[in-house]
Amino acid sequence: MNLQRFLNEERLRPHKTSPKEIADLFRIIERDLKDSRIKQLSVDRRFATAYNAALQLATVILYASGYRPTGIGHHWVTFEVLPELMGEESQAAGDYFNICRSKRNLTDYDRAGEISETEMAELIKEVELFRIKVIEWIKEKFPELLP
Repeated sequence: MNLQRFLNEERLRPHKTSPKEIADLFRIIERDLKDSRIKQLSVDRRFATAYNAALQLATVILYASGYRPTGIGHHWVTFEVLPELMGEESQAAGDYFNICRSKRNLTDYDRAGEISETEMAELIKEVELFRIKVIEWIKEKFPELLP
């Protein structure tokens, strides 16, 4: 169980969220999804922006579940615990977004032009689908956190 291991390693810590905090995260998600469609931005930047929307969606799951990631590797940890929090059906999404995390790191820190239009469009589509799943999950598990 990654969740317990990450708690023991202090890569996750308990966190009490609020409807306002969740609403604030959803505003970031909506902004980033909108910005990821700005054609004047580079494909790399659009990919990185869509990736951030995915990260914030996974963060919503963590916060609602009572956890907050800490320290180095917190993006990875956030996606790794999705199956334990949302169910095994979220494993593929967590794995995919972790691959995107690596690509985002490459384009943010090492080289420009590494992301294709196809990869960028696929990520935006996957984030939109994940957004729907996260909203459904919140409505089912923690409706008190929705405005």
